[in-house]
Amino acid sequence: MSWKCAAKRIINWTNRKFYGLVCLQDNAGEDENDFPAFFDETMNELKVDYDFAGFERDLVTVKEMLDEDVEAAYNGDPAAKSKEEIITAYPGFYAILVHRIAHVLYKKSVPILPRMMSELAHSSTGIDIHPGATIGHYFFIDHGTGVVIGETTVVGNNVRIYQGVTLGAKSLEHADELRNKKRHPTIKDNVIIYSGASILGGDTVIGSNVTIGSNVFITFSVEDNKIVRFESKNYSIIDKK
Repeated sequence: MSWKCAAKRIINWTNRKFYGLVCLQDNAGEDENDFPAFFDETMNELKVDYDFAGFERDLVTVKEMLDEDVEAAYNGDPAAKSKEEIITAYPGFYAILVHRIAHVLYKKSVPILPRMMSELAHSSTGIDIHPGATIGHYFFIDHGTGVVIGETTVVGNNVRIYQGVTLGAKSLEHADELRNKKRHPTIKDNVIIYSGASILGGDTVIGSNVTIGSNVFITFSVEDNKIVRFESKNYSIIDKK
């Protein structure tokens, strides 16, 4: 079986189920009525004790969270003309849609497919969210290109991030020793992280109601109700020759 094709079919079926939005060319040769059997066959081939009925039950919560994500985007972006526009055209929403589906499979210890799904979203949006990352309610990625969210990241509720943000690990030296350990930051509730910010480390906690300014590099925890900003006076303006 082509795991890439399987990952794409799961994304397409769920997107169609939730919003009826799948390109005809992406849906070529797929019979929606065959999907339950296809899903069960795929899980059996991967030797995972998880079936279509369980997947459908888990999707109830996923849909509720995605509806909140749409609301967050609409309320957070004055350029949004409608919620339909967000669902159909916002790369940040597509990335989180795929992530929330992939995260369900990741938690069920499904191999290969969750990572393949995240890479499909990455290749089409420029947003790289590891399927292991835990992301709370009412999440919004604005613009999105260059966003990286690592495997053990924990993101709270009502968090908004902009393009170029990295929620990453401090170091990849001795990678085997870091495997299955918390390597990425925790972001608490009601946080805004502006473009180009890098927040690194498994011990790094960004408190509630914090605003992180553009281009800051953080490897330490920040208490609640703070603003972190990069201040530099090293810019210069010179005449053209």
